[in-house]
Amino acid sequence: MGKSVIAEGKTSNEAIKKGLKELGCKLEEVDVKVLENEDKKIFFSILDPRVVKVELIVKDSVVNNKLYNTVETYTKKVSEEDVNICKKAVESFLEIFVKEYGDIKYSTKIKEKAIYVDINGESSSKLIGYRGENISAIQTILGVISNKETDSRVRVIVDVCNYKVKREKALKELAKKLEKTVSRSGKRLVLEPMNAYERKIIHLTLQDSKTVKTHSIGEEPRRKVVIEKK
Repeated sequence: MGKSVIAEGKTSNEAIKKGLKELGCKLEEVDVKVLENEDKKIFFSILDPRVVKVELIVKDSVVNNKLYNTVETYTKKVSEEDVNICKKAVESFLEIFVKEYGDIKYSTKIKEKAIYVDINGESSSKLIGYRGENISAIQTILGVISNKETDSRVRVIVDVCNYKVKREKALKELAKKLEKTVSRSGKRLVLEPMNAYERKIIHLTLQDSKTVKTHSIGEEPRRKVVIEKK
């Protein structure tokens, strides 16, 4: 769930401005929920100053973008020597893994101070798992192994049989199709649960849409994207 804050003011606009200032965000970067309406009056309290409470929740797409920028800045501190050391550690593990697992092969490359691992072969499709769960697990393991070798945090990004490339393309096409559906019907759509990586693709694909907006609801691991008309 994105970062949130509750703010108060005499009007909803005043409360929202205070919340935006505290979060350091723009209005289009948050979802606003009015907790106490400015028109609500309680008997015996009519002469009391009116207070409006609103909750501002930073959208997932904004959180992901800021996280990416943080990672990008942090990556600049990683030396080429660190990356090469981590790459050797990853490859040492993969050599053993390939022999134990069966008919698979792998390739590695360094790009923007990150280690990219591609796994292929007849048996490699079993490594994908439901919605890429196994890929995420392998990526986590390789990340731990590589970063035991240095004090720097070197990113390891794993793909199997180009699953991520294909999945990203499919999600972008789905997002554009649903954008048209929501624009025509005016009804909001709640997508099935997705992991953070997949939600990010939907948010980024529709972030510049002139007709719809997106946000996420629910808790991990069943967090869902909502697409609704602006």
